[in-house]
Amino acid sequence: MKVLPRRQGRVSQFQRAADGSMSLLEHLRELRTRLFRASLGVAAGMIVGFFFAKPTLNFITQPYCSYMSTHGKSDLGLPGGCALQQTGVTDVFTLEMQIALYIGLILAAPIWLYQLWAFIAPGLHRHERRWAYAFVGVAAPLFATGAVLAYLVVAKGLGFLLQFTPKNVTTILEVTGYVKFITNFMLLFGVAFEFPLIIVLFNLAGIATYKRLLGWWRAAVFLLFGFAAVTVPTPDPFGMTGMGLALVALYFAAVLFAYFNDKRRERLHRKQFGEIDDDEMSPLEYDAEPVEAGTPVDSIAPVEPARALDRRYDDMT
Repeated sequence: MKVLPRRQGRVSQFQRAADGSMSLLEHLRELRTRLFRASLGVAAGMIVGFFFAKPTLNFITQPYCSYMSTHGKSDLGLPGGCALQQTGVTDVFTLEMQIALYIGLILAAPIWLYQLWAFIAPGLHRHERRWAYAFVGVAAPLFATGAVLAYLVVAKGLGFLLQFTPKNVTTILEVTGYVKFITNFMLLFGVAFEFPLIIVLFNLAGIATYKRLLGWWRAAVFLLFGFAAVTVPTPDPFGMTGMGLALVALYFAAVLFAYFNDKRRERLHRKQFGEIDDDEMSPLEYDAEPVEAGTPVDSIAPVEPARALDRRYDDMT
């Protein structure tokens, strides 16, 4: 029985935010509260992530260490031939803190995403909230898929790049730059994999149909491979080819979604308007109803003559 008033209070707060009855100061207070809760969630996730920072760092450096152990490019006498350089005293500690922050953001994603959603949801319509659920549900797996593909591409690309190192040259990478290179690579792939969602959004908004998207496939393939060639930070062909092929596959998947969505719209249109096309005028009914005769006018009252204006004032004053 004690839970009902609190639920009613939350519902009323949502309704007040939705109908615009909350003041600007109340919105700012709500934003402050939700940012504080999101920060607490990220801080808790960062504490947990700090214990997994070192295994994560070993996982990130695994492609480099695997190549060095296989080809024996390092002569420093280290186990497995894997050598990463630290130029500052606190470089590795700072790097582990950054990795812990990344892990904390991932672990606390349900918390800060809920706080963000609870703040912006009152300003959306019901169907907009439904589409937002679907977009978030698809965006997260796409981003994760892009990050995993980037890790695999780096594992192949390092072997291609390091094979040009002569035998009399010792390869020692700086640990902070190496981890930054891989994390930026994974972030780039993850963001690029969100591209089909933009195409789906354009189709849902009625801006681009599947016929138009399918007609653009040659230009789309060229632009996607050009985007991959410009944005991929490595000159090896594996990164550009991997990102280009993945983006092209996602483009055609978005076109397939647009095809089914347009077919659904056509069925709804036929159900509501029959076979009338969007650009076709609907037939007009010319069955005119009889108009009854009006009352005849016997006489018209004469109009009074115009009166002279006083010279001291005009008609406005």
